[in-house]
Amino acid sequence: MSYGGIQTARLDIRYLRFLSVGEVACSNGQISATSDVSAISSIDLSIANPVFGPVYIQDAHPGDVLKVDVLDLEVADWGWSAVIPGFGLLADEFPEPSLYIWKLDREHNYALFKDNTRIPLRPFLGCMGVAPATDDDLSTIPPTDAGGNMDCSMLSVGSTVYLPIQTAGALFSCGDGHAAQGQGEVCGTAIETPLRATLRFEICKDQPWVRAPAYQTPPSSLLRSSISDRGCYAAMGVDSDLVQAAKKAVRSIIQWLVSTKGFSRSEAYILASVAGNLEIVEAVNMPNYEVAMSFPLGIFGWDWFLDRYTGFSFDAVGVILRAVFYFGFASSEKLFGRRI
Repeated sequence: MSYGGIQTARLDIRYLRFLSVGEVACSNGQISATSDVSAISSIDLSIANPVFGPVYIQDAHPGDVLKVDVLDLEVADWGWSAVIPGFGLLADEFPEPSLYIWKLDREHNYALFKDNTRIPLRPFLGCMGVAPATDDDLSTIPPTDAGGNMDCSMLSVGSTVYLPIQTAGALFSCGDGHAAQGQGEVCGTAIETPLRATLRFEICKDQPWVRAPAYQTPPSSLLRSSISDRGCYAAMGVDSDLVQAAKKAVRSIIQWLVSTKGFSRSEAYILASVAGNLEIVEAVNMPNYEVAMSFPLGIFGWDWFLDRYTGFSFDAVGVILRAVFYFGFASSEKLFGRRI
């Protein structure tokens, strides 16, 4: 799919500053809840990543900033993740297609992977942007300094996005519904899902520092999580090139997931994409850079079962068991003169 400044607006917002968007999905109908891996082999990327819009916003002018508040996001009850040949950070190392269909538990706010790995849902629109200052048709896959396919998992409910307006009316578009994603989306897909969104617009004047997309997030206390915090495991990549450093970090995480958790390489690659977070750790000690991929440990094991069916977290059960053992040993010492 493509967009650009030459497009005719499909919706004109003159008085109301709210926008409700129907189901937007990355595959454009090419993948469904019943699809198998053959759908990946036949996928047409030229029609993938459709966007809703463009929306003409009255009184929006070049040099202004469009403030977009994310008010509500509603995911479907299913999603998908895939390894698509030729796409992704490690495309050369994963030539075979792979597809995983997720069942999304909206009540308990997680997606389950292979019985005992639970990914917390944090939905967001992968694509939000205004029209770039060009008459060319541009693919919706790469982002620009006007936004677009940013794939930033921080842009969930309660977040605000600031977009530098480059054309009259802004011509806002959005799409690419995600149920969850790690920072980096390294295999090329998140948990892709049909998603409904409610957004609010405001035109801001005199914000010259917004030359590319910027965002603000709500306090972490307002974010709903379905897993307990058990820390993370992280792998570092070191290289004179940031992209190569990132690749090294991702390779190490994949090897760790395969060796310690029993996943296949393609499964580990998908998990790294939906739950692992890439970050630059060091950028000044030339000539090398350090990039880390961190992975939350709370998604593994039967912590999700305890949360759902007992109301206790893994950590809470551990505290209870330690208390039982402690008082049991103390009681045995009083009764028998020694600990049993």
